[in-house]
Amino acid sequence: MTYILAIDQGTTSSRAILFDAQMKPVATAQEEFTQHFPASGWVEHEAADLWTTTAATCRAAIEKAGASSGDIAAIGITNQRETTVVWDRTTGRAIHNAIVWQDRRTADFCRSLKEKGHEPAVTEATGLLLDPYFSGTKLRWILDNVEGARAKAEAGELAFGTVDSWIIWHLTGGRAHVTDATNAARTMLYDIRKGAWSEEMCGLLDIPMSMLPEVKDCAADFGTTRTDLFGGREIPILGVAGDQQAATVGQACFEPGMMKSTYGTGCFALLNTGADPVKSENRLLTTIAYQLDGKPTYALEGSIFVAGAVVQWLRDGMKLIREAGETQPLAEQADTGQGVVLVPAFTGLGAPYWDADCRGAVFGLTRATGPAEFARAALESVGYQTRDLLEAMQADWAGSGETALRVDGGMSASDWAMQFLSDIIGAPVDRPKVLETTAMGAAWLAGQRAGVYPDQAGFAETWALDRSFAPEMAEGEREEKYARWKRAVAATLSF
Repeated sequence: MTYILAIDQGTTSSRAILFDAQMKPVATAQEEFTQHFPASGWVEHEAADLWTTTAATCRAAIEKAGASSGDIAAIGITNQRETTVVWDRTTGRAIHNAIVWQDRRTADFCRSLKEKGHEPAVTEATGLLLDPYFSGTKLRWILDNVEGARAKAEAGELAFGTVDSWIIWHLTGGRAHVTDATNAARTMLYDIRKGAWSEEMCGLLDIPMSMLPEVKDCAADFGTTRTDLFGGREIPILGVAGDQQAATVGQACFEPGMMKSTYGTGCFALLNTGADPVKSENRLLTTIAYQLDGKPTYALEGSIFVAGAVVQWLRDGMKLIREAGETQPLAEQADTGQGVVLVPAFTGLGAPYWDADCRGAVFGLTRATGPAEFARAALESVGYQTRDLLEAMQADWAGSGETALRVDGGMSASDWAMQFLSDIIGAPVDRPKVLETTAMGAAWLAGQRAGVYPDQAGFAETWALDRSFAPEMAEGEREEKYARWKRAVAATLSF
């Protein structure tokens, strides 16, 4: 058995990548699916689309490689986090569209819980803040708004899961209702210190605990696939991690102080803090980076809701570009004297602000402002938001800021964006040769469990640098530009 199949179920598409015994990708398949926006601030997926595109891309990747199920030692899964699915245990059908992590419909409920003084207890148990981002309030909304759902849930007839659980349920033909510690840690229902579902949190949100999946290590036995799916053989599912944690693993950030930032739809920076959870005083999240052999490794996380999505907005919303690749050459042409600042708070602002009601704004427009200035401001917004996160991390933990920032995700391929990132944070930015770090992390978790891939130390040695970006901007210019960003954020929040 020479391959590991990595499933990367994302926010806008599902992908499957077949890795060989040397951890090299040999075949990839990808399929987009429809995004649904039923109301302002609401984002949904058809849960069936998540499964059917996953199954289709797995089959396509296997076929492209000329492989069979007998060639695949194990499956690793990584997934969009916090997105919430509730399904009938008998039929396997979702009772409502999946509510996506970006969805803000529970903002008023979160605000009411804050006003009642519940946020400190939530943070102490889960490491999270009271925000619509997380799964718990989305799950409550489904139970309260789908006819008959709460009664069925209390009767044990419904199952809840993040997308990994939904995919595994279907891969195994309903035999496994499981998740891993990193996905559980994003639900606002899991006690990250005790390593168990929290009765207190489930009580606060009125969630029947019978709905919840079994929680396992990131490398564990999650079940086996149905024999009819991929050619007549059951394939073991041996690795699972939420997408940002999988990227942390894929970047080999195994030592405390190592930091990675992934630029996909959003941007997520994780700082490994080791065996002890660090409580943030700057509204970052305390989360589980990965859990192996029953031992969690913790991280501080900063979440930016809009990174790559700002380029999609330029393309699909503003119609200023036809494809994402046009953004960099436009940014290079921009009139730098205009100083246009874009605050892309399309679905609120994430860390360290956490304002669900805030919406986007543009500052510094002139009659000369055009597509080039918008493109530059869009790319710069990602750098500014990353600096916001890094400054909060440095304030929270003395071990931060000692190593270069390792980057990955689609936007990290832009030399211009990564150079600006290095300039605005005033620190090196390292881009690896393999940008598929999320899928790589899932593949490694499954592959080392299967005995195909090396241990942590051996895997870390395989990390290879593509390019390191060093700061070139003068300190005075850097601080002036960042101060302008902070003023723009303050104005957006006040509006």
